[in-house]
Amino acid sequence: MTALTIATQPIAGQKPGTSGLRKKTPVFMGPHYLQNFVQAIFDAIGGAAGKTFVLGGDGRYFNDSAAQIILKMAAANGASRVIVGQGAVLSTPAASHLIRLNKTDGGIIMSASHNPGGPEEDFGVKFNMGNGGPAPEAVTDAMYAITQTIAEYRISDAPDIDLNAVGRVTLDGMVVDVVDSVTDYAALMETLFDFPAIRAMFAGGFRMRFDAMCAVTGPYGTEILENRLGAAPGTVTHGTPLPDFGGMHPDPNPTWAHELMAEMFGADAPDFGAASDGDGDRNMVVGRGIYVSPSDSLAVLAANAHLAPGYARGLAGVARSMPTSAAADRVADALGIGKYETPTGWKFFGNLLDAGKATLCGEESFGTGSDHVREKDGLWAVLLWLNILAVRQQTVAQILAEHWAQFGRNYYSRHDFEAIATDKADAMVAALRASLTTLPGREIEGMQIEAADDFAYTDPVDGSTSARQGVRILFADGSRIVMRLSGTGTEGATLRVYLERYAPGPEGLDRDPQEALAPVIRAAHALADIAGFTGRTTPDVIT
Repeated sequence: MTALTIATQPIAGQKPGTSGLRKKTPVFMGPHYLQNFVQAIFDAIGGAAGKTFVLGGDGRYFNDSAAQIILKMAAANGASRVIVGQGAVLSTPAASHLIRLNKTDGGIIMSASHNPGGPEEDFGVKFNMGNGGPAPEAVTDAMYAITQTIAEYRISDAPDIDLNAVGRVTLDGMVVDVVDSVTDYAALMETLFDFPAIRAMFAGGFRMRFDAMCAVTGPYGTEILENRLGAAPGTVTHGTPLPDFGGMHPDPNPTWAHELMAEMFGADAPDFGAASDGDGDRNMVVGRGIYVSPSDSLAVLAANAHLAPGYARGLAGVARSMPTSAAADRVADALGIGKYETPTGWKFFGNLLDAGKATLCGEESFGTGSDHVREKDGLWAVLLWLNILAVRQQTVAQILAEHWAQFGRNYYSRHDFEAIATDKADAMVAALRASLTTLPGREIEGMQIEAADDFAYTDPVDGSTSARQGVRILFADGSRIVMRLSGTGTEGATLRVYLERYAPGPEGLDRDPQEALAPVIRAAHALADIAGFTGRTTPDVIT
């Protein structure tokens, strides 16, 4: 077995986005493509020599083959040890936990998160740092710079190893520990939540449905919900991870998790429903006959986290991404704790968590988490909801009603316009940015624009700055429009339009969100001329 040096040349377009590099699977399978990017990862972190890494992915198509390539490259680059999930599978939060638990030098996660998988669908690779969180912009920028000048990569010619057998093997002198993907993560959850109380709730007849969407959380959900907490067999649906996610779009929102939504709004619905995504870092929560928006979920979890043993000490602060509604801010103010508004991308929460400034974090894109790892964590959010339900002995609808009565309601929705021609999307956002200085004072749909800007962020821990993070249009009555182009797709551009309107109560707290937001929606379409630039009048996805 020999460490080979292979001549290569730069391949255009290997710039990581907010969650690593994502492309169509055939692109990643092309000559030198994966290898170039992995070598750039190792070079950007000062080399792999003598270091220990975690490796795993969401099990999508090409996951197993990519893992073998990455292991051989780690060995050829001098890594001393790699901890791999069995079958090269790990949920993203479980990978973050293993990095932290084993104090490794970081980890490589193979996933395109909530994007579809399969031979013609999406694949992705990202690097997480030694704190368990996604690489910051300085590191991803260094990776990209290396991909633009790369001339060679190193890889072992050793044969593939059996990643399905738990245990220790060596690969060209490098230790490879294949570990059970679920055990350590499940043990962590038991330290955070009141498992006896949740078990008692299930024993008392409480029913739930967890849709794993044929993705990575199936085994995690089955072990924790059914085996350890005593939920009825069959509570976890679509629980077998499949390379193409069974043809499903593994994005836990009302559009793609339509089977769960139909059950939760149908006759004899369970008490509680939830879904998670491709790599296990996102979640959707549904009560019997009521959908919980991610923004409301974050606010409710912040207001009730003290009911779980792991958070009985109270919260240091709550952080949310800028497009996420201000509902959590109102909770933070009531609790007298810090509140933080960051750009989109979980990496921006890392410094706040490491510095002890925030305990809970959330994004409107169905991501919620805490300082137990440095990634959003879908199953963790579900378990915290179960803990709250077990202690409060109320329904989801009752908890939401009481929350809105106390804090008011931030009506909120996100409208996604997918696969827009990139030039048209860029032109629209450029025109909107150019108009910002003219908007304050203007009235539209009966609302007065108070301010308009392009969100910029200065990290309160290290002083780093991030500009042009999304256009904000703020109205005098507290309503808000945010528009940004997403960095998580692989084809064209996705325009995300975030819409928010605050109702202080006590009246007007039980309206349909789309109805309550109607004037804000019309204003957004007019101000950005969405139809004029894109030809679209209706979004592809509404959440």
